[in-house]
Amino acid sequence: MNFVSVEFLVLFCVVFASYYGLRRWLRLQNAALLIASYVFYGWWDWRFLGLLAGSSVIDFCCGRLADPARADARSERVRRAALVCSVGANLGALGFFKYFDFFAESLVEAAGELGYSLSLPTLRVVLPVGISFYTFQTLSYTIDVYRGRLASTERFLDFLLFVSFFPQLVAGPIERASHLLPQLSRRREPSWAQVTSGFQLMAVGFFKKMVIADNMAPIANQVFAGHEVGLGSLLIGVYAFAFQIYCDFSGYTDVARGAARTLGIDLCENFKLPYLATNPSDFWRRWHVSLSTWLRDYLYIPLGGNRHGARRTLVNLCATMLLGGLWHGASWHFVLWGAYHGLLLVVFRALGRADAPSPVGAAFWLRVAGFFQLTALGWLIFRVESVSQLGAIFVGLWNHELFKGLDVWEWQLTKLTLAATLLMASQVYQHLTNRLEPWTRWPTWARAALYVVLYLGLTLLGATERHEFIYFQF
Repeated sequence: MNFVSVEFLVLFCVVFASYYGLRRWLRLQNAALLIASYVFYGWWDWRFLGLLAGSSVIDFCCGRLADPARADARSERVRRAALVCSVGANLGALGFFKYFDFFAESLVEAAGELGYSLSLPTLRVVLPVGISFYTFQTLSYTIDVYRGRLASTERFLDFLLFVSFFPQLVAGPIERASHLLPQLSRRREPSWAQVTSGFQLMAVGFFKKMVIADNMAPIANQVFAGHEVGLGSLLIGVYAFAFQIYCDFSGYTDVARGAARTLGIDLCENFKLPYLATNPSDFWRRWHVSLSTWLRDYLYIPLGGNRHGARRTLVNLCATMLLGGLWHGASWHFVLWGAYHGLLLVVFRALGRADAPSPVGAAFWLRVAGFFQLTALGWLIFRVESVSQLGAIFVGLWNHELFKGLDVWEWQLTKLTLAATLLMASQVYQHLTNRLEPWTRWPTWARAALYVVLYLGLTLLGATERHEFIYFQF
Protein backbone atom coordinates (compact mmCIF):
# COMPACT_ATOMS: atom_id res chain seq x y z
CA MET A 1 0.00 0.00 0.00
CA ASN A 2 1.48 3.30 -1.08
CA PHE A 3 1.25 6.45 1.04
CA VAL A 4 0.14 8.31 -2.08
CA SER A 5 -3.03 6.29 -2.61
CA VAL A 6 -6.71 6.31 -1.74
CA GLU A 7 -6.28 2.97 0.04
CA PHE A 8 -3.78 4.46 2.49
CA LEU A 9 -6.04 7.46 3.11
CA VAL A 10 -8.93 5.13 3.98
CA LEU A 11 -6.74 2.92 6.17
CA PHE A 12 -5.27 5.86 8.04
CA CYS A 13 -8.68 7.43 8.66
CA VAL A 14 -9.96 4.12 10.07
CA VAL A 15 -6.85 3.72 12.23
CA PHE A 16 -7.02 7.30 13.47
CA ALA A 17 -10.68 7.05 14.45
CA SER A 18 -10.45 3.63 16.10
CA TYR A 19 -7.17 4.54 17.81
CA TYR A 20 -8.72 7.38 19.76
CA GLY A 21 -11.83 5.36 20.44
CA LEU A 22 -9.61 2.78 22.19
CA ARG A 23 -7.35 5.27 23.98
CA ARG A 24 -8.32 3.92 27.42
CA TRP A 25 -7.30 0.35 26.55
CA LEU A 26 -3.63 0.11 25.58
CA ARG A 27 -3.75 -3.59 24.66
CA LEU A 28 -6.69 -3.08 22.31
CA GLN A 29 -5.08 0.04 20.89
CA ASN A 30 -1.87 -1.84 20.07
CA ALA A 31 -3.86 -4.76 18.68
CA ALA A 32 -5.67 -2.40 16.31
CA LEU A 33 -2.35 -0.91 15.20
CA LEU A 34 -0.92 -4.38 14.64
CA ILE A 35 -3.87 -5.44 12.49
CA ALA A 36 -3.62 -2.23 10.48
CA SER A 37 0.13 -2.79 10.02
CA TYR A 38 -0.36 -6.31 8.69
CA VAL A 39 -3.13 -5.11 6.36
CA PHE A 40 -0.81 -2.33 5.15
CA TYR A 41 2.04 -4.77 4.46
CA GLY A 42 -0.14 -7.56 3.08
CA TRP A 43 -1.64 -5.16 0.54
CA TRP A 44 1.50 -5.65 -1.62
CA ASP A 45 1.74 -9.42 -1.28
CA TRP A 46 0.03 -11.33 1.53
CA ARG A 47 2.47 -14.23 1.12
CA PHE A 48 5.25 -12.24 2.77
CA LEU A 49 3.25 -11.71 5.95
CA GLY A 50 4.61 -15.06 7.10
CA LEU A 51 8.17 -13.83 6.58
CA LEU A 52 7.45 -10.69 8.62
CA ALA A 53 5.78 -12.65 11.41
CA GLY A 54 8.50 -15.32 11.38
CA SER A 55 11.25 -12.73 11.73
CA SER A 56 9.37 -11.20 14.67
CA VAL A 57 8.90 -14.54 16.45
CA ILE A 58 12.53 -15.57 16.01
CA ASP A 59 13.92 -12.33 17.37
CA PHE A 60 11.46 -12.21 20.26
CA CYS A 61 12.54 -15.69 21.36
CA CYS A 62 16.23 -15.05 20.68
CA GLY A 63 16.05 -11.83 22.65
CA ARG A 64 14.66 -13.69 25.67
CA LEU A 65 17.43 -16.29 25.46
CA ALA A 66 20.19 -13.73 24.88
CA ASP A 67 19.26 -11.45 27.79
CA PRO A 68 22.12 -11.46 30.36
CA ALA A 69 19.64 -10.46 33.09
CA ARG A 70 18.03 -13.89 32.64
CA ALA A 71 21.36 -15.73 32.48
CA ASP A 72 21.27 -17.32 35.96
CA ALA A 73 19.78 -20.50 34.59
CA ARG A 74 21.63 -20.61 31.28
CA SER A 75 25.19 -20.49 30.12
CA GLU A 76 26.99 -17.99 27.95
CA ARG A 77 26.89 -20.62 25.22
CA VAL A 78 23.08 -20.43 25.09
CA ARG A 79 23.17 -16.63 24.90
CA ARG A 80 25.69 -16.74 22.09
CA ALA A 81 23.69 -19.40 20.24
CA ALA A 82 20.60 -17.19 20.48
CA LEU A 83 22.52 -14.26 18.99
CA VAL A 84 23.90 -16.43 16.18
CA CYS A 85 20.40 -17.73 15.47
CA SER A 86 19.03 -14.20 15.20
CA VAL A 87 21.86 -12.94 13.02
CA GLY A 88 21.73 -16.05 10.83
CA ALA A 89 17.96 -15.95 10.37
CA ASN A 90 17.82 -12.24 9.53
CA LEU A 91 20.85 -12.08 7.28
CA GLY A 92 19.94 -15.44 5.76
CA ALA A 93 16.49 -14.21 4.75
CA LEU A 94 17.91 -10.92 3.50
CA GLY A 95 20.68 -12.69 1.60
CA PHE A 96 18.36 -15.20 -0.05
CA PHE A 97 15.62 -12.82 -1.15
CA LYS A 98 17.84 -9.90 -2.07
CA TYR A 99 21.24 -11.26 -3.09
CA PHE A 100 20.95 -14.91 -4.19
CA ASP A 101 20.53 -14.19 -7.90
CA PHE A 102 23.10 -11.37 -7.78
CA PHE A 103 25.87 -13.51 -6.35
CA ALA A 104 24.96 -16.54 -8.48
CA GLU A 105 25.08 -14.50 -11.69
CA SER A 106 28.29 -12.73 -10.59
CA LEU A 107 29.98 -16.07 -9.89
CA VAL A 108 29.00 -17.43 -13.32
CA GLU A 109 30.35 -14.29 -15.03
CA ALA A 110 33.60 -14.40 -13.05
CA ALA A 111 34.10 -18.08 -13.90
CA GLY A 112 33.47 -17.31 -17.55
CA GLU A 113 36.18 -14.64 -17.52
CA LEU A 114 38.59 -17.27 -16.18
CA GLY A 115 37.63 -19.79 -18.86
CA TYR A 116 35.34 -21.96 -16.77
CA SER A 117 31.73 -22.73 -17.53
CA LEU A 118 29.33 -22.79 -14.60
CA SER A 119 25.59 -23.23 -14.56
CA LEU A 120 24.10 -22.07 -11.29
CA PRO A 121 20.38 -21.62 -10.62
CA THR A 122 18.89 -18.14 -10.74
CA LEU A 123 15.54 -18.24 -9.00
CA ARG A 124 14.26 -14.76 -9.92
CA VAL A 125 13.24 -14.35 -6.31
CA VAL A 126 10.65 -11.66 -5.63
CA LEU A 127 12.07 -9.09 -3.20
CA PRO A 128 9.75 -8.58 -0.22
CA VAL A 129 9.18 -4.86 0.17
CA GLY A 130 10.89 -3.37 3.21
CA ILE A 131 12.93 -6.46 4.09
CA SER A 132 16.18 -4.47 4.33
CA PHE A 133 14.58 -2.17 6.87
CA TYR A 134 12.77 -4.50 9.22
CA THR A 135 15.55 -7.12 9.29
CA PHE A 136 18.02 -4.46 10.45
CA GLN A 137 15.49 -3.23 12.99
CA THR A 138 14.87 -6.64 14.56
CA LEU A 139 18.54 -7.56 14.36
CA SER A 140 19.55 -4.48 16.37
CA TYR A 141 17.11 -5.51 19.11
CA THR A 142 18.75 -8.90 19.66
CA ILE A 143 22.26 -7.45 19.51
CA ASP A 144 21.42 -4.73 22.05
CA VAL A 145 19.83 -7.29 24.37
CA TYR A 146 22.87 -9.56 24.07
CA ARG A 147 25.21 -6.65 24.86
CA GLY A 148 23.16 -5.84 27.96
CA ARG A 149 22.18 -2.41 26.68
CA LEU A 150 18.50 -3.29 26.57
CA ALA A 151 16.25 -5.60 28.57
CA SER A 152 14.30 -8.14 26.53
CA THR A 153 10.59 -7.45 26.37
CA GLU A 154 8.02 -9.83 27.77
CA ARG A 155 5.19 -8.31 25.74
CA PHE A 156 4.92 -10.29 22.54
CA LEU A 157 2.17 -8.08 21.09
CA ASP A 158 4.27 -4.96 21.60
CA PHE A 159 7.25 -6.60 19.93
CA LEU A 160 5.18 -7.64 16.91
CA LEU A 161 4.05 -4.03 16.61
CA PHE A 162 7.62 -2.75 17.03
CA VAL A 163 8.68 -4.78 13.99
CA SER A 164 5.66 -4.03 11.81
CA PHE A 165 4.50 -0.50 12.78
CA PHE A 166 3.04 0.56 9.45
CA PRO A 167 4.22 4.19 9.03
CA GLN A 168 7.89 3.18 9.02
CA LEU A 169 7.67 -0.49 8.06
CA VAL A 170 8.71 -0.46 4.41
CA ALA A 171 11.15 2.46 4.15
CA GLY A 172 12.16 3.43 7.65
CA PRO A 173 13.35 5.16 9.65
CA ILE A 174 15.12 2.09 11.06
CA GLU A 175 14.03 2.37 14.68
CA ARG A 176 15.89 1.16 17.76
CA ALA A 177 13.96 -0.90 20.27
CA SER A 178 15.25 1.33 23.08
CA HIS A 179 13.43 4.26 21.48
CA LEU A 180 10.24 2.74 20.05
CA LEU A 181 9.35 -0.18 22.34
CA PRO A 182 8.87 1.92 25.51
CA GLN A 183 6.46 4.16 23.59
CA LEU A 184 4.40 1.14 22.56
CA SER A 185 4.25 -0.14 26.14
CA ARG A 186 2.69 2.93 27.75
CA ARG A 187 -0.56 4.83 27.34
CA ARG A 188 -0.56 7.42 24.62
CA GLU A 189 -2.79 10.47 24.65
CA PRO A 190 -1.43 12.87 22.01
CA SER A 191 -1.89 16.55 22.62
CA TRP A 192 -3.62 18.81 20.13
CA ALA A 193 -0.20 20.28 19.27
CA GLN A 194 1.14 16.81 18.46
CA VAL A 195 -1.81 15.99 16.23
CA THR A 196 -1.71 19.26 14.29
CA SER A 197 2.08 19.23 13.88
CA GLY A 198 1.83 15.62 12.73
CA PHE A 199 -0.64 16.52 9.99
CA GLN A 200 1.51 19.50 9.01
CA LEU A 201 4.54 17.23 8.64
CA MET A 202 2.52 14.77 6.57
CA ALA A 203 1.40 17.60 4.28
CA VAL A 204 4.99 18.74 3.79
CA GLY A 205 5.98 15.16 2.97
CA PHE A 206 3.21 14.78 0.39
CA PHE A 207 4.28 18.08 -1.17
CA LYS A 208 7.90 16.93 -1.44
CA LYS A 209 6.87 13.66 -3.03
CA MET A 210 4.09 14.73 -5.39
CA VAL A 211 5.23 18.22 -6.40
CA ILE A 212 9.03 17.92 -6.48
CA ALA A 213 10.06 14.24 -6.60
CA ASP A 214 7.39 13.07 -9.05
CA ASN A 215 8.01 16.05 -11.33
CA MET A 216 11.74 15.37 -11.35
CA ALA A 217 11.31 11.63 -12.01
CA PRO A 218 10.40 11.89 -15.75
CA ILE A 219 13.44 14.07 -16.40
CA ALA A 220 15.85 11.67 -14.69
CA ASN A 221 14.16 8.64 -16.25
CA GLN A 222 14.48 10.09 -19.74
CA VAL A 223 18.17 10.89 -19.36
CA PHE A 224 19.06 7.51 -17.87
CA ALA A 225 16.91 5.48 -20.26
CA GLY A 226 19.84 4.94 -22.62
CA HIS A 227 23.61 5.14 -22.96
CA GLU A 228 23.93 8.10 -25.34
CA VAL A 229 23.55 11.44 -23.63
CA GLY A 230 25.16 14.84 -24.01
CA LEU A 231 26.91 16.67 -21.21
CA GLY A 232 24.09 19.17 -20.75
CA SER A 233 21.46 16.43 -20.63
CA LEU A 234 23.52 14.42 -18.15
CA LEU A 235 23.88 17.40 -15.81
CA ILE A 236 20.15 18.09 -15.93
CA GLY A 237 19.38 14.41 -15.33
CA VAL A 238 21.81 14.08 -12.42
CA TYR A 239 20.57 17.21 -10.65
CA ALA A 240 16.97 16.20 -11.28
CA PHE A 241 17.64 12.82 -9.69
CA ALA A 242 19.43 14.48 -6.76
CA PHE A 243 16.30 16.46 -5.95
CA GLN A 244 14.04 13.52 -6.78
CA ILE A 245 15.69 11.03 -4.44
CA TYR A 246 15.95 13.50 -1.58
CA CYS A 247 12.33 14.68 -1.81
CA ASP A 248 11.12 11.14 -2.46
CA PHE A 249 12.85 9.58 0.54
CA SER A 250 12.62 12.49 2.97
CA GLY A 251 9.02 13.00 1.85
CA TYR A 252 8.26 9.40 2.81
CA THR A 253 9.98 9.94 6.15
CA ASP A 254 7.97 13.12 6.79
CA VAL A 255 4.70 11.29 6.12
CA ALA A 256 5.80 8.38 8.32
CA ARG A 257 6.90 10.60 11.20
CA GLY A 258 3.83 12.80 10.88
CA ALA A 259 1.41 9.86 10.84
CA ALA A 260 3.11 8.33 13.88
CA ARG A 261 3.07 11.66 15.70
CA THR A 262 -0.70 11.99 15.31
CA LEU A 263 -0.88 8.67 17.17
CA GLY A 264 1.38 9.92 19.96
CA ILE A 265 4.46 8.02 18.75
CA ASP A 266 7.78 9.70 18.02
CA LEU A 267 9.97 8.33 15.23
CA CYS A 268 13.61 9.33 14.89
CA GLU A 269 14.69 12.05 12.48
CA ASN A 270 16.14 10.57 9.31
CA PHE A 271 17.16 13.68 7.37
CA LYS A 272 18.82 16.84 8.65
CA LEU A 273 19.26 19.07 5.58
CA PRO A 274 21.83 16.77 3.90
CA TYR A 275 22.43 19.04 0.91
CA LEU A 276 23.87 21.63 3.29
CA ALA A 277 26.69 19.25 4.23
CA THR A 278 30.24 20.51 3.83
CA ASN A 279 32.09 17.16 3.90
CA PRO A 280 31.29 13.42 3.68
CA SER A 281 31.18 12.86 7.45
CA ASP A 282 28.76 15.75 7.74
CA PHE A 283 26.67 14.33 4.90
CA TRP A 284 26.25 10.96 6.60
CA ARG A 285 25.26 12.68 9.83
CA ARG A 286 22.44 14.26 7.85
CA TRP A 287 21.40 11.70 5.20
CA HIS A 288 19.47 8.52 6.09
CA VAL A 289 20.57 8.99 9.67
CA SER A 290 18.94 5.80 10.97
CA LEU A 291 20.97 3.68 8.51
CA SER A 292 24.27 5.53 8.94
CA THR A 293 24.06 5.26 12.74
CA TRP A 294 23.09 1.58 12.43
CA LEU A 295 26.17 0.92 10.28
CA ARG A 296 28.30 2.86 12.74
CA ASP A 297 27.05 1.03 15.84
CA TYR A 298 26.78 -2.51 14.47
CA LEU A 299 29.49 -2.60 11.81
CA TYR A 300 32.07 0.20 11.95
CA ILE A 301 32.63 0.16 15.73
CA PRO A 302 32.70 -3.68 16.01
CA LEU A 303 35.29 -3.70 13.21
CA GLY A 304 37.44 -1.51 15.42
CA GLY A 305 36.27 1.96 14.48
CA ASN A 306 39.10 4.44 14.92
CA ARG A 307 40.71 2.65 17.86
CA HIS A 308 43.54 0.89 16.02
CA GLY A 309 45.43 3.57 14.16
CA ALA A 310 44.84 5.69 11.07
CA ARG A 311 45.33 2.92 8.49
CA ARG A 312 42.90 0.53 10.19
CA THR A 313 40.40 3.37 10.54
CA LEU A 314 40.45 4.00 6.81
CA VAL A 315 39.99 0.29 6.09
CA ASN A 316 37.02 0.17 8.46
CA LEU A 317 35.46 3.23 6.83
CA CYS A 318 35.78 1.72 3.35
CA ALA A 319 34.43 -1.68 4.45
CA THR A 320 31.44 -0.02 6.13
CA MET A 321 30.61 2.08 3.08
CA LEU A 322 31.02 -0.87 0.70
CA LEU A 323 28.51 -2.90 2.70
CA GLY A 324 26.31 0.17 3.01
CA GLY A 325 26.29 0.46 -0.76
CA LEU A 326 25.45 -3.22 -1.14
CA TRP A 327 22.59 -2.79 1.35
CA HIS A 328 20.95 -0.48 -1.17
CA GLY A 329 20.69 -3.07 -3.90
CA ALA A 330 22.00 -6.25 -5.46
CA SER A 331 24.07 -4.64 -8.19
CA TRP A 332 27.71 -3.72 -8.63
CA HIS A 333 26.95 -0.06 -9.26
CA PHE A 334 25.59 0.20 -5.69
CA VAL A 335 28.83 -1.33 -4.44
CA LEU A 336 30.71 1.22 -6.56
CA TRP A 337 28.58 3.99 -5.05
CA GLY A 338 29.50 2.78 -1.58
CA ALA A 339 33.16 2.64 -2.57
CA TYR A 340 32.93 6.19 -3.91
CA HIS A 341 31.59 7.49 -0.59
CA GLY A 342 34.21 5.46 1.25
CA LEU A 343 36.88 7.14 -0.89
CA LEU A 344 35.43 10.56 -0.08
CA LEU A 345 35.59 9.79 3.63
CA VAL A 346 39.22 8.64 3.30
CA VAL A 347 40.32 11.64 1.24
CA PHE A 348 38.65 14.23 3.46
CA ARG A 349 39.99 12.56 6.57
CA ALA A 350 43.50 12.47 5.07
CA LEU A 351 43.20 16.17 4.29
CA GLY A 352 42.16 16.83 7.87
CA ARG A 353 38.77 18.24 6.88
CA ALA A 354 36.44 15.37 7.72
CA ASP A 355 35.39 16.70 11.10
CA ALA A 356 36.15 20.37 10.70
CA PRO A 357 33.48 22.61 12.22
CA SER A 358 31.12 24.13 9.70
CA PRO A 359 32.20 27.70 8.94
CA VAL A 360 29.77 30.58 8.65
CA GLY A 361 29.22 33.18 6.02
CA ALA A 362 30.39 32.93 2.42
CA ALA A 363 32.98 30.23 3.17
CA PHE A 364 30.28 27.93 4.50
CA TRP A 365 28.06 28.31 1.44
CA LEU A 366 30.99 27.83 -0.93
CA ARG A 367 31.82 24.56 0.81
CA VAL A 368 28.17 23.53 0.66
CA ALA A 369 28.03 24.23 -3.08
CA GLY A 370 31.30 22.40 -3.69
CA PHE A 371 30.40 19.28 -1.76
CA PHE A 372 26.96 19.15 -3.39
CA GLN A 373 28.74 18.58 -6.71
CA LEU A 374 30.52 15.57 -5.22
CA THR A 375 27.22 14.29 -3.85
CA ALA A 376 25.60 14.69 -7.27
CA LEU A 377 28.42 12.70 -8.89
CA GLY A 378 27.66 9.93 -6.42
CA TRP A 379 23.99 10.04 -7.45
CA LEU A 380 25.07 9.45 -11.05
CA ILE A 381 26.70 6.18 -9.95
CA PHE A 382 23.63 5.32 -7.87
CA ARG A 383 21.08 6.03 -10.62
CA VAL A 384 22.55 4.09 -13.56
CA GLU A 385 21.21 0.60 -14.17
CA SER A 386 24.64 -1.03 -14.31
CA VAL A 387 28.36 -0.37 -14.26
CA SER A 388 28.45 -0.94 -18.03
CA GLN A 389 25.90 1.84 -18.55
CA LEU A 390 28.00 4.14 -16.39
CA GLY A 391 31.08 3.38 -18.48
CA ALA A 392 29.21 3.86 -21.75
CA ILE A 393 27.88 7.24 -20.58
CA PHE A 394 31.36 8.49 -19.75
CA VAL A 395 32.93 7.09 -22.92
CA GLY A 396 30.36 8.64 -25.25
CA LEU A 397 29.76 11.82 -23.28
CA TRP A 398 31.86 14.09 -25.50
CA ASN A 399 30.80 12.47 -28.77
CA HIS A 400 27.20 13.70 -28.68
CA GLU A 401 25.44 17.03 -28.96
CA LEU A 402 25.09 18.93 -25.70
CA PHE A 403 21.47 18.02 -24.97
CA LYS A 404 21.23 14.65 -26.71
CA GLY A 405 18.92 12.26 -24.88
CA LEU A 406 16.58 14.94 -23.52
CA ASP A 407 13.52 16.25 -25.34
CA VAL A 408 12.48 19.89 -24.89
CA TRP A 409 15.48 20.55 -22.67
CA GLU A 410 14.53 24.21 -22.11
CA TRP A 411 11.28 23.20 -20.36
CA GLN A 412 13.01 20.47 -18.37
CA LEU A 413 15.67 22.94 -17.27
CA THR A 414 12.98 25.40 -16.20
CA LYS A 415 11.23 22.75 -14.09
CA LEU A 416 14.54 21.75 -12.52
CA THR A 417 15.39 25.37 -11.70
CA LEU A 418 12.01 25.97 -10.08
CA ALA A 419 12.27 22.79 -8.01
CA ALA A 420 15.83 23.58 -6.93
CA THR A 421 14.91 27.14 -5.98
CA LEU A 422 11.90 26.05 -3.94
CA LEU A 423 13.73 23.27 -2.14
CA MET A 424 16.95 25.12 -1.40
CA ALA A 425 15.14 28.27 -0.27
CA SER A 426 13.17 26.25 2.27
CA GLN A 427 16.33 24.46 3.42
CA VAL A 428 18.24 27.72 3.86
CA TYR A 429 15.35 29.01 5.96
CA GLN A 430 15.42 25.86 8.09
CA HIS A 431 19.18 26.22 8.47
CA LEU A 432 18.98 29.87 9.50
CA THR A 433 16.23 29.20 12.05
CA ASN A 434 18.08 26.08 13.25
CA ARG A 435 14.79 24.15 13.21
CA LEU A 436 13.74 21.30 10.91
CA GLU A 437 10.07 22.20 11.46
CA PRO A 438 10.09 25.98 11.91
CA TRP A 439 6.40 26.27 11.05
CA THR A 440 5.42 24.73 14.40
CA ARG A 441 6.27 28.08 16.02
CA TRP A 442 4.47 30.21 13.49
CA PRO A 443 1.30 32.07 14.50
CA THR A 444 -2.01 30.47 13.61
CA TRP A 445 -2.61 32.63 10.56
CA ALA A 446 0.83 31.76 9.14
CA ARG A 447 0.29 28.02 9.61
CA ALA A 448 -3.12 28.33 7.96
CA ALA A 449 -1.47 30.09 5.03
CA LEU A 450 1.05 27.24 4.82
CA TYR A 451 -1.81 24.74 4.54
CA VAL A 452 -3.30 26.77 1.71
CA VAL A 453 0.03 26.96 -0.13
CA LEU A 454 0.62 23.22 0.25
CA TYR A 455 -2.91 22.42 -0.92
CA LEU A 456 -2.63 24.67 -3.97
CA GLY A 457 0.78 23.23 -4.74
CA LEU A 458 -0.51 19.66 -4.58
CA THR A 459 -3.58 20.37 -6.71
CA LEU A 460 -2.02 22.72 -9.27
CA LEU A 461 1.60 21.59 -9.46
CA GLY A 462 1.40 17.95 -8.41
CA ALA A 463 2.67 15.52 -11.05
CA THR A 464 -0.03 13.78 -13.05
CA GLU A 465 1.90 10.51 -13.02
CA ARG A 466 2.59 8.77 -9.72
CA HIS A 467 5.93 7.05 -9.13
CA GLU A 468 6.70 4.38 -6.56
CA PHE A 469 8.87 5.50 -3.67
CA ILE A 470 12.48 4.84 -4.66
CA TYR A 471 13.50 3.14 -1.42
CA PHE A 472 10.70 0.57 -1.71
CA GLN A 473 13.10 -1.41 -3.94
CA PHE A 474 15.62 -1.71 -1.11
